[in-house]
Formats: sequence, C-alpha cells, structure tokens
Amino acid sequence: MNDQELLARKIVNIRESNNMSQLELAKKANIERTALNKIEKGTRKVSSDELKRIALALHQSTDSLLNISNANPSSSANFSDADLDKMLDNAHSYDGKPMTDHDREIIKSYLKGYFQGKE
Repeated sequence: MNDQELLARKIVNIRESNNMSQLELAKKANIERTALNKIEKGTRKVSSDELKRIALALHQSTDSLLNISNANPSSSANFSDADLDKMLDNAHSYDGKPMTDHDREIIKSYLKGYFQGKE
C-alpha cells in the first residue's frame, strides 16, 4: 500500500470513528464532497492546504495523518482501552467539568490514532 492509500484509509477511519459522514467532513474542511470522495478512495492526491483543513476538521495534526513522527521508535507507547480509560478517569475538561462519554470517546480515538502513527 502506498502513502496516498495509507492516508486515504486513515482519513476514512478517523472520520468514521467520529461518526462523521463524508459530507460533514467535506463541509467542515471546506472541500467539495466529490474531491473528498476521491481523496478517501486514494484516486486523487490531496494538496497541502486540503490536508491541513481535513486535519483541523478531524482534530488531528497533519503529522498524525501522514504518520510522521520525530519520536524515537523505541519510545513508542501502546495503550489499551483500559489504560486510556484510567488516564481519562482522572482528567477533566478545560472548564473543570467532568468529561462526557462522547468527549471521552473523541479523546480516546485521537490518542489511538496518535500512538498508531508512532508504531
């Protein structure tokens, strides 16, 4: 699988894990839905500007979408759902209120995507 196909798969996986339709992502990223469809199929290259807008809409970094890491591979971390739940049990949202289940799932999804890119 080439880099373009890997990026396409990652965008789809993150979008779907956030229960977001292709149309919703296209609107949030200000990209034509047909263009996003081709990007997700791996049949069209994504411009750097589009990648940035997709990353922002998915609450990801462009580095994580591209699986770029400056970290030492030996320091990569693998966290199970149980590990992430333990971390989130002690966390609060920015305004000090406990996180909702929805917030927890979004954060877990982000962390999983982040650490998968470091493997």
